[in-house]
Amino acid sequence: MTHKAIIQVAATTVVLVFAIGIILSGDQVKSSWLGYYSYAVTAATIVLSLWNQWIWRWEWVQKLPRVPRSIRGTWRGTLESAWKDPTTGQSPTPKPVFLVIRQSATAVSAVLFTDESSSRSTMASLTEDGFGTTLTYIYLNRPQVRVEHRSRMHNGSAFLEVSGRPANRLRGRYWTDRDTRGEFYFDQRRAEIAEDFEEATRIFQA
Repeated sequence: MTHKAIIQVAATTVVLVFAIGIILSGDQVKSSWLGYYSYAVTAATIVLSLWNQWIWRWEWVQKLPRVPRSIRGTWRGTLESAWKDPTTGQSPTPKPVFLVIRQSATAVSAVLFTDESSSRSTMASLTEDGFGTTLTYIYLNRPQVRVEHRSRMHNGSAFLEVSGRPANRLRGRYWTDRDTRGEFYFDQRRAEIAEDFEEATRIFQA
């Protein structure tokens, strides 16, 4: 959600509460308007907190303009690397992966789990340009110790296009500072937030 829209929500709440207080106060408005202002600010703070964490995700709210598309949850999909083994000329077989997205109305973060590593976003944004919604993020990949000899820690970036309202598919690509690249595709989603690869696996087996 844009800062402009957030300010509009807060301002509208303040004005409404303040106006109701003035109407109800009648002849006492001159002596009590500061009290109503305090109530209005408190109400705006509560509304913004509820909006940021929950209200924006409600199905009917998702249909409103300028409300960010909800992609929160654990996604299951595949990662297909374009890297080719120099000895065989073959690319690795597609790998099952999980993408866990934490999201509020004002922020988003992502972590990708494979059976060998995790890639956590250091910067992420969800944008809508009139043609569609995209998730872009920069990440740091941390491999498990057992595979460090062939897969070292690295940085990368990812770009994913969001389809459906509510969102039901994510498709995109990634690049790394190891001069590798590949594609993602996610088409299964659960509301639960997984903490690792094993937990994500259990979520989809339930």
